[in-house]
Amino acid sequence: MGFRCGIVGLPNAGKSTLFNALVKASQAAAASYPFSTIAPNVGRVAVPDERLDAIARHARTRAVVPTQIEFVDIAGLVRGASKGEGLGNRFLAHIREMDAIAHVVRCFEGGAVTHVEGTVDPVRDMEIVETELMLADLESLERRVESLAKRARGGDKEARAELPLIEEALEVLRRGRPLRAQGTGAVRRFGTLQVLTAKLVLYVSNVDEAAAATGNAWSAKVGARAAAEGAGHVVISAAIEAELAVLPDEAERRAFLESLGLSEPGLDRFIRAGYRLLDLVTFFSSGEKETRAWTVRRGATAEEAARVIHSDFARGFIAVEVIPWRDFVASKGEQGAKAAGRMRLEGRGYVVEDGDVLHFRFNV
Repeated sequence: MGFRCGIVGLPNAGKSTLFNALVKASQAAAASYPFSTIAPNVGRVAVPDERLDAIARHARTRAVVPTQIEFVDIAGLVRGASKGEGLGNRFLAHIREMDAIAHVVRCFEGGAVTHVEGTVDPVRDMEIVETELMLADLESLERRVESLAKRARGGDKEARAELPLIEEALEVLRRGRPLRAQGTGAVRRFGTLQVLTAKLVLYVSNVDEAAAATGNAWSAKVGARAAAEGAGHVVISAAIEAELAVLPDEAERRAFLESLGLSEPGLDRFIRAGYRLLDLVTFFSSGEKETRAWTVRRGATAEEAARVIHSDFARGFIAVEVIPWRDFVASKGEQGAKAAGRMRLEGRGYVVEDGDVLHFRFNV
């Protein structure tokens, strides 16, 4: 699994249209009125990677398995969601375990699709959703404090360790600040509490077709706000992605994109933005039976990468054979790379590089 991403936003921002396009299936209703999604929807999307196909070709492998992203689409949040307004508040629990949040922001006019607030104002919309997520975190943490305090007084070591962290988080939230605003270290620390505002955020400016290639004044405001927060940002036209998803032929898809001044689908840009935000890298395993892509966080060791494939690989780790993917392709496969001296043997502490082709030696 590459990463898991919860999709949030106001009703009619284009969340479900984007979700349907991403998973190429009509799993979420996309209607021109609020609350068309009344249950959480989950979809998995294969991550396109030309390196994987090139490696598989030279390995003459029988199966190619890309890494995947899991998306969870929830009903639109509205002002007052934390107090029970609307339907989105019911499903926030479904994104507490996600790696990141994709916040879809409406950056287009549209007479047939009403805006729940009456006007298009992306910064206001961002603040509404952010406020509701903070209020949801406040409610969740405040419910836990009393129980933890009682356990801490009774000598519970876990409660004593967790209580100061929750109290620190509450102090930040009561100042009207999302927890991720405290920096990278805070994201890691507060992330253990399964709170929403400690998640990294990728803002998705949903624009109309005319602005898909260049963005517009509204998406520029979203981008500026994202940059100020240290968040990710990508401009996508959900309407274009929906049209693209139903075209069966690659040549048709390419021609359609070119006619709009686009060089690639929004999904590809979305994935790259998500990988940058979470600081992820991809490594590959390859053999006659299967060539597969795997995802780890940048800085992961060979032992950690081995564990992603199977716990036995890490438990019985001996060494790892490493071939950079370009060398693998240039040498026309593993044997050619070895013959050319492009394969090296590394230990468990080796830091995995993006694009490494790895073969683990282990014994259990």
